[in-house]
This record gives sequence, structure tokens and C-alpha cells, in this order.
Amino acid sequence: MTPSTIARQPLRNQPSAAFPRIFGLHHVAYRCKDAEETRHFYEDLLQLPLVAIVYHDEVPSTGEYCPYFHLFFEMADGSCVAFFDLYDNKATAPDPDTPAWVNHLALQVADEAALLDARQRLQAAGIDVVGPAVHEAIKSIYFFDPNGIRVELTCIIASREQLLARADRARATMADRERLAAEVRRRRAAKEAQA
Repeated sequence: MTPSTIARQPLRNQPSAAFPRIFGLHHVAYRCKDAEETRHFYEDLLQLPLVAIVYHDEVPSTGEYCPYFHLFFEMADGSCVAFFDLYDNKATAPDPDTPAWVNHLALQVADEAALLDARQRLQAAGIDVVGPAVHEAIKSIYFFDPNGIRVELTCIIASREQLLARADRARATMADRERLAAEVRRRRAAKEAQA
């Protein structure tokens, strides 16, 4: 099995009677400042086809008046990344208390060759790209879309056995979170005292 086929199989997600099973991501949505600029970036550059447009003057879920133009771009698995153009030429303002690298959209490519090809194509299009960077089981590159959203392209570089071992460690690491948080606070305090 190749890393790209491994990533499409769940590691631990099994059916449960406790809650209806969640099968995958239908879409994730962000605000965009300009629908056409966003369409060009995601459809022409990243090759995610535009598959749906929804536009209303009122929000169906709340009834509030807020005209919008909602774009959906399809990924290979059928899920979408979507954007709301609120006709005001504004993007989502970054949170000053959150580093720019924290909130991001991570999209998977087939393998390392595809990742490096994407990096070259993005750079040729004038996009600043960071990476590749290795994060234990994945290798990634990072760049910003026209709306200031940080996008990560990533590929799995671990075997299924390595991914299962990582999943096993996740529960233990979560249980140890408070000790880890206390250690981070201690190191931050020591660093601030040195400054």
C-alpha cells in the first residue's frame, strides 16, 4: 500500500450506535473578499473545479439579511472548499492573538512528487511557498490564498503501521496534556525572565 492510499482509509473511525457516523468532510467554508479572484486561485491555479454557486439576500439558517455569493470548489474525493463573498471587498480579519500559521486549510496530495510539483507550479505563478517541512507522518508546503488564508498541501510519508502507532499514542498524549502545558508555561516564564 502506498502512503497516498493509506491516507484514504480510516485508522480508528468505526460505526457506533451512540451517534450517527460522520463519513467525511462535505465542505469547509471561509469568507473571501472577491469571488472572481478566489475562483481564479482555486480553480485555475489549484485546479479545483467550481461545482456550485449559491446566492441569497437572506441567510436560510438564521433569516438575517446578509446578501452573499457562495462558491464551492470540488476536491478529488468529492468534498469541497467553499467561500462566501459578502459583496463588501473584505476578507476575514486575522486574530491578533493567534499566530498566522495556526488557522489553516490543509489539503492532501497523492505523494511527495505531487507535493514538489505543486510547489514548483505555485512558485512559478508568483506565490510565496514555505517548505517542504516534515511533521512526523506528513510532508507539507504552505502558502497564502488571496484572502489571507494559509493553505497547506500535504502528503502522507508514513506507513499504515506508523499511522496506527501514532493514533495509539494520541490518547496517551492527550491524557498527559496538563503536564505538557505546565512545562510550556514554565519555559515561557523562564524565557520572559531572561528578556
